[in-house]
Amino acid sequence: MTSRGIVIRGQAEPSSIVAKGYRSRSHKIVIHGHTLSCMASPIQLNILFFFFFFFFYCVNAQPPSPGYYLSSKVRSWRFYQAYSTLWGAEHQSISHDQSSVTLWLDSNSGSGFKSNRPYRNGYFGASIKLQSGYTAGVNTAFYLSNDQAHPGHHDEVDIEFLGTTPGKPYTLQTNVYVRGSGDGRIIGREMRFHLWFDPTTDFHHYAILWNPDEIVFFVDDVPIRRYQRKLEAMFPDRPMWVYASIWDASSWATENGKYKADYRFQPFVSRYADFKIGGCSAYASPSCRPIASSPMGSGLSRQQYEAMQWVQRNHLVYYYCEDYSRDHTLTPEC
Repeated sequence: MTSRGIVIRGQAEPSSIVAKGYRSRSHKIVIHGHTLSCMASPIQLNILFFFFFFFFYCVNAQPPSPGYYLSSKVRSWRFYQAYSTLWGAEHQSISHDQSSVTLWLDSNSGSGFKSNRPYRNGYFGASIKLQSGYTAGVNTAFYLSNDQAHPGHHDEVDIEFLGTTPGKPYTLQTNVYVRGSGDGRIIGREMRFHLWFDPTTDFHHYAILWNPDEIVFFVDDVPIRRYQRKLEAMFPDRPMWVYASIWDASSWATENGKYKADYRFQPFVSRYADFKIGGCSAYASPSCRPIASSPMGSGLSRQQYEAMQWVQRNHLVYYYCEDYSRDHTLTPEC
């Protein structure tokens, strides 16, 4: 096993030392080019290998640095500067300084809020903390949509946290609907992830960057998905509003509806803070320029791309283009 320049090599021939009924082996440990020889029993070797396995896991448990922290370049807004309550006002609590909002779902209602204006491109982010324990069937969402402007034929870009049962991780679902593919006969473009951290212990920043040629989803500034404009008809280009909500999605959210929302565990709570919006509103001058996704402008830098590849290699659990039970004539971008 190799980890950050540390190599363990075992010799093929056992040593002649026998103690307490087992035979030791002579091993070499090579650390940054320096070789150390040692005699080790099987028990000692197990301990040694466990140590190095644990070390290897720890240094690889976090994504590589993206090298570019887009959230730091976008202004934070107080809640009422950017948003208004959309529904479930009695299931919503806004902090006195308007820096955060708490939404909750119970057997009576959920709750949601909406941006004060539509946007034709931009960066949209919020720090979110989820509830632990039994949350099956609960959908905590942060997304873009123009459903109210184009009912039955709308566009949508989603970040959704799908609730779970104790001992199992939340699923973060990203999705893109284009010109009615989220209406009637649903044609989703889902990518789902299990995060590399517990999203219930602290706030983490989640964001959508929507530009004329790409949509990038971020978690703590690490890009996890990039959806490119490959085909005109497969990319949303009409103004959208920013939404957040908590609601009962028991019919599908947790293991395809196997586990439902159980209101013995109510209320189900989600917390939002550090509201970031930057970009061009639908009313902005034509000279308004989109926010760059990387130091290069459009596209991802090499560091960002490597960080995204790490996430997709280690934490992707579903990708619609690799679901061969689906009719991909409906998703030609695959």
